[in-house]
Amino acid sequence: MELLVTMIVNLLASDGALLGAGIAALTGLGAGIGMGIATGKAVEATARQPEAVGKIRTMLLLGLAFAETTAIYGLLVSILLIFVAV
Repeated sequence: MELLVTMIVNLLASDGALLGAGIAALTGLGAGIGMGIATGKAVEATARQPEAVGKIRTMLLLGLAFAETTAIYGLLVSILLIFVAV
């Protein structure tokens, strides 16, 4: 009986970890949408004020770096959940 309970608990724990890994991997979706919106707004700003292209590019690259970092953290969490928790 104890063996059966242990097996059920381990199965639920591993499925929960895989579900969490899938949810953590979705951070790439949000980061991609955010980067697309930011790039579109930077293009609009450059079209409106071409003389400010240097400042716009700097702010865009800084924002893209933060968004990409978020996606990388989500990927790291999902990999850890898959290989460590299972």
